[in-house]
Amino acid sequence: MSREAPTLDEIRSWPATVSVAEAATALGVSKTHLHALIKSGRAPVKVVPLGGRRQRVITLSLVRLLEGSD
Repeated sequence: MSREAPTLDEIRSWPATVSVAEAATALGVSKTHLHALIKSGRAPVKVVPLGGRRQRVITLSLVRLLEGSD
């Protein structure tokens, strides 16, 4: 992945939800991998379905995971 992962402080300042691509970057995995985890029900973060194939990741769940709180 060519984009550098954001810091935890940067992630804390993100909006309430972020795209799967942004969450994947924060986790250091590909967007494709995170989509596969979401589809299989094994995603380590909470996801909000927005109809069709569109989904958003709840930032607080991402922060908690990265802090080791979840």
